[in-house]
Amino acid sequence: MPQFVFNTAKGKVNEYAERVIGNDPANSAVTVVLLQASEADAVLEDYDNLALLLAAGGNTEADFTNYGRIDVTNPTVTVDDTNNWSEASIGDQTWASAGGVSDNTLTKILICYNPDTVGGTDSDIIPMTADDFAATTNGQDLTALEDPNGFFRAT
Repeated sequence: MPQFVFNTAKGKVNEYAERVIGNDPANSAVTVVLLQASEADAVLEDYDNLALLLAAGGNTEADFTNYGRIDVTNPTVTVDDTNNWSEASIGDQTWASAGGVSDNTLTKILICYNPDTVGGTDSDIIPMTADDFAATTNGQDLTALEDPNGFFRAT
């Protein structure tokens, strides 16, 4: 489960995931971003888009060897009528041969809604959830294990 939901995405996380599932708009995705430096959660949660977050001093996106944002185009949203919740999931994410030449010590993993992976900008990307992600790259595969309950649960 997320450490926190960004204010701009509260009440919308499952909706954003369902938009990606429905390809509405075309080229939309759930985008996974790693940070190697981050501000306090109480400050981070106020950013309305990825451009603003990354422009702030204190937030630095990962830049280790072989790093790239991961665009997930097949998230799932599962409605559980027995327990009265719904969960959004993207599964585990792996960066192959992460680091080695240039390494990072990571602090956060951000799950974002990206309405246009082809022509959009960071100003269009809406951060949805954030989790602590303490890892140091060393040239080995780096896998972010998703919580068994997905990256988000609405109750």
